[in-house]
Amino acid sequence: MTTFANHDLAPDYAFTNIKYELKPLVLQDGTVVEDLFNAWIWLDNPDKYNSYTTRAIAELILALRRASSDPSVVCVVLTAVGDIAFCTGGNTEEYSEHYTGRPDEYRRYMRLFNDGISALMACDKPVINRVNGMRIAGGQELGMACDFSVSADTARFGQAGPKHGSAPVGGSTDYLPEYVGYARAVESCTLCEQWSAHYAQHIGLLNGIAPVLKMDGKFIANPMAYTEFVTDEYGRSLYGQFKTGDERNAAKAILSKAEVDFTLLDQMVNEMCAKLAHTMPDCTVYTLEQLRKHKLQHWDKNRESNRAWLGLNMMTEGRIGFRTFNRAPRAERETDFIEMRRALSQGVRYGDNLAERCAPHAVDRDDEK
Repeated sequence: MTTFANHDLAPDYAFTNIKYELKPLVLQDGTVVEDLFNAWIWLDNPDKYNSYTTRAIAELILALRRASSDPSVVCVVLTAVGDIAFCTGGNTEEYSEHYTGRPDEYRRYMRLFNDGISALMACDKPVINRVNGMRIAGGQELGMACDFSVSADTARFGQAGPKHGSAPVGGSTDYLPEYVGYARAVESCTLCEQWSAHYAQHIGLLNGIAPVLKMDGKFIANPMAYTEFVTDEYGRSLYGQFKTGDERNAAKAILSKAEVDFTLLDQMVNEMCAKLAHTMPDCTVYTLEQLRKHKLQHWDKNRESNRAWLGLNMMTEGRIGFRTFNRAPRAERETDFIEMRRALSQGVRYGDNLAERCAPHAVDRDDEK
C-alpha cells in the first residue's frame, strides 16, 4: 500500500470543543464501504445552543483541513450535538464578558472566524450541512458556506445581529442574496425574523428537509409551521410561516408529546454522500470550486473590512447589545431601541451614559469592575 505524506496541520491534535468522527460510507443499496469514510464534524456545546467558542472555531479549521487531506474521506458533514440547535452563532458570554471593549482582540478572534468560513469553501471534499436544529446568526453563516444543506423540518433559520449589537457580515450579507434574492435577504438580515425549514426550502436555501418528530411511532410534519399552501384573509400564502394564537398553542401541545428521531434526516445525508461518491472525485471538487466562486467573489472582497468594523463595533453597539443579551433576565435581553434612538438624537455619546438610558445591564457597576 502506498504511504502518503502527512498533510495534516496538527496530526496529534485531540479535539475538545468539537467532535470529529469518521463514519464508513454507506451506498444507496445499504452496502457499507469499510475503507471509505465521511468525516462528521460536530459542534459540541448543546447547553449553549451550540454557539461556538473561540477554541471551537480554531478546531473547526483543523478538522476541515484533516478531512480535506484524508484521501479516504468522500464527504464532510458539518452538524451539531443535540436536537435543539445546529448553531446560534458566537458564544455570547465570551462576547459580553471578554471581547466587548477590546476591539483589537476581537479582530484577532474574527481572523479565526473568517478563516473558518474560508476553510469550508476551500475544503477538497463536498461539505454538507446537516441542520439538526436552529441555524441562526453565525450558525446561518457557517451553514451557507457549506455546499449543501439538508435540515430537520423543525429547524429555524435567520439572523440576530441588528437586534443584539452586530451586523450579519460574517457571510450572510455576502451569501444570502445569492441563495434567496435581495428582497428576502434584506428582510432577514435587518428585521431578524426567523424562517421555518419548510419556508427556507421553498425559497431555495436548502437542498431538502426531513421530518424528525414522531407521534405513536409515525413521523409527523413540524406542527409549528404551515405545511400546506393555505392563505390568510388577504389571500397571502402562509406556506412555511409559523403559526400564531390558538394554532400555535395547539402545535406546542403536540411538540411536548412528540419524540425526536433523526433517522430520516441521516438517511438523507447518507444518500447525498452516496450519490457524490458515484462521481469522479477531481471533477466534482473542481465543479464545487467553480460554484463556490459565486459566494467567494463577495466574501473575499468584504471579509477584511467587515472584520475591522466588527472589532470597532465592540466599543459601541456590540458592547451594549452583547452585554444586555448575556446579563439581563430573559425577558429583557433586547436594548430599548426607541430610547437608544431618542438619546442619540439628543447628542448622548456612546458609553455608560447611553447604556444607562437604554440598556442598564450593559453598564459596569463599581462592584462588577
